[in-house]
Amino acid sequence: MAVSDALPKIDRRKLLIGGGAGVGLLVLWGVWPRHYAPNLTAAKGETIFGAWLKIGIDGHVTVAVPQAEHGQGVYSTLPQIAADELGADWRTVAVQPAPLNPLYANPMAADVLFEGVFDALPAPLRSGHASRTALVLTGGSTSVRAFEDDLRQAGAAARVLLCKAAAKRWKVDWRACGTAGGFVVHGADKLRFGDLAAEAVRGSLPNPLPLRAGDANRLHGQSLPRLDTPSKVDGSANFAGDVRLPDMVFAAIRQGPIGDSKLLSVDRAAADRIRGVLSVATNDRWVAAIGNNWWAANQALTALHPRFETKGAIISSSSIDDALTAALDGPGERMAAEGDLSAAFKGARLVTAEYRVGLAVHAAIETMTATARFADGRLELWLPTQAPGLARAAAAAAIGISEDQVIVHPMLIGGSFGANLEHLVAEQAAILAEKLKRPVQLVWSRDEDMMHDRYRAPAAARMSARLGPNGQILGWLAKIAAPTTGRELAGRLMAGDKAARAALALPAMGDGYAVAGAKPFYRIPAYAIDHHPADIGVPTGHWRSGAHSYTAFFTECFLDELAHVAGTEPLSFRIGMLGGDARLARCLSTAAALGGWEGGIPGSGQGIACHSFRGSHIAVLAEAHIDEGQRPVVDRIVAAVDCGRQVNPDVVRQQIEGGLIFGMAAALGGATTFTENLADARGFGDLDLPRLSDTPDITVEMIRSEADPGGVGELAVPAVAPAIANALQASTGFRMRTLPLTPGDA
Repeated sequence: MAVSDALPKIDRRKLLIGGGAGVGLLVLWGVWPRHYAPNLTAAKGETIFGAWLKIGIDGHVTVAVPQAEHGQGVYSTLPQIAADELGADWRTVAVQPAPLNPLYANPMAADVLFEGVFDALPAPLRSGHASRTALVLTGGSTSVRAFEDDLRQAGAAARVLLCKAAAKRWKVDWRACGTAGGFVVHGADKLRFGDLAAEAVRGSLPNPLPLRAGDANRLHGQSLPRLDTPSKVDGSANFAGDVRLPDMVFAAIRQGPIGDSKLLSVDRAAADRIRGVLSVATNDRWVAAIGNNWWAANQALTALHPRFETKGAIISSSSIDDALTAALDGPGERMAAEGDLSAAFKGARLVTAEYRVGLAVHAAIETMTATARFADGRLELWLPTQAPGLARAAAAAAIGISEDQVIVHPMLIGGSFGANLEHLVAEQAAILAEKLKRPVQLVWSRDEDMMHDRYRAPAAARMSARLGPNGQILGWLAKIAAPTTGRELAGRLMAGDKAARAALALPAMGDGYAVAGAKPFYRIPAYAIDHHPADIGVPTGHWRSGAHSYTAFFTECFLDELAHVAGTEPLSFRIGMLGGDARLARCLSTAAALGGWEGGIPGSGQGIACHSFRGSHIAVLAEAHIDEGQRPVVDRIVAAVDCGRQVNPDVVRQQIEGGLIFGMAAALGGATTFTENLADARGFGDLDLPRLSDTPDITVEMIRSEADPGGVGELAVPAVAPAIANALQASTGFRMRTLPLTPGDA
């Protein structure tokens, strides 16, 4: 089956797009393909059904998944959608990474990650860009939302073809046949999928394609066992660090400090004295030690005693804070507005507050890793990646070969939270493989991974609001200082993309990604959201829930403060402003009921917060206190979630519970300070992460809904920190406005 490109029918001519500072981009519309052919490969005995499914003669069903599995369960939920529509037996379903192909592009993830960056380009170019460039991305809680329809259609198509083949044998109408448990059935007659596949694939499909009806024999909505769990439990799952190739060597790397740094010298003789060290490779930005084992290579880095020269400004926590303050004091760009805010604020007494959040690290279990083999002008890469096409392009550019000479093998990822959108390790591994003429596995140490992370951006906010005589909010202004992470991501990840370069060359002051989630979902008659770009000198990237992780903190903490000023109980204050948003109101009332909400009264230690994004809704009630060591302690978390239809309820619950812990970790720690262009956090012990003994009692209530599926991988993160901050205010009587939450920063 071929899928049409999303481009509209237009005159196939050269299109000149003018950019800022005289930049122009010449695009040949005529060479853009309108159809893409599947490029799945079949093993012996397998029959390929379009771009998504393969069926073996033994009856196994393999589903191609274009999204990276980094613990979020996508290797189960996406196959479950196709298997449900097909009528497969879950015990016979397998999964494999989809090959790079525009058919698997994810425009939804591109919109989330590069929010607003491409808006200035002409609509036809913008709408088809992801498909034309095979922009395969995992991010922004988009996997089910982006591919549910494709997988349902693929399952339905294969089911119809199998039914037609069986009906031909039985000499009955194919519409009278059904599927269940890996069989085509008609009354008492049954035929296995494997017996029909080779014949069925030659059939034709009706238009429109009928989808399954009824609730009998359905896999959708069942808590089926995850497909990736058995191999992860018994250790047979292969991650990038498990790759072993003939004649392979191991490399460790030391990179220069953040900023304009250059390698000056290394002590090669000292490294040579370490047993197992084979060679040393250098360039201006880094030094790598190569050994017959990784431990020797990493030990050699210390012996090498590399010296770097850093030019330009010294980056520290103070300089970052100063940059945020200067940005707030400087001009900003209005990113969203409604009503007449100046009229609402004129002559009024305003309630104001300032908040700050620090740099947050990804700190995934698996550090940056890639294995590369370069031979006969071709490069192979084995790596954990959320953007395989972008990694391929970057690696090809690094050693000066064409992209079609690069093969990427996407691996399972040991956690990511957005870190594996980056591809610097792929470039480094490619350079080493070409230089050494041997396969090489490059693994960053934990120190290196922490010091050269693409951090969640720090941010500062000045919040102002006017309250009416009965406590309602009449006007709302959020001025948010933060780096332009969306533009930074596009520039770094898509350096070779002409459309991205043209879009980034167009004048733009604000960044939609940097203030995502700041637009209030409450009914406020007049509001405005301003972004004040801050140049902090530290690279930033996508982190689980992105800017929502701090904009929800700003909004929900400020809402709580306004409720106190208005003399109103915080829960009813929120619900009263939700208007017709029944789904979020139900989440709030459910969380309050389950948690035994006492109204957030002084001494209760209870706080509540909510958030809506990615098509889902959540409310979080937290109970917290300050212990004798002046350390915040979370005693209990209750969450109510409405995320629409659930493909696999157990996987959804896992993501919500994991997100709550992740959000709690970021509220209490998970950040780094900076000193002289180096991150101060070098390991997990520096992050004040919660341990098992610190884990509170957690209750999650999933609200049943037949709405379209929303995102769940990031949903639980944003509302946790404000709920905890609000609880600590109720417990102590003072407000902490800085993340991570520190009593001294009240």
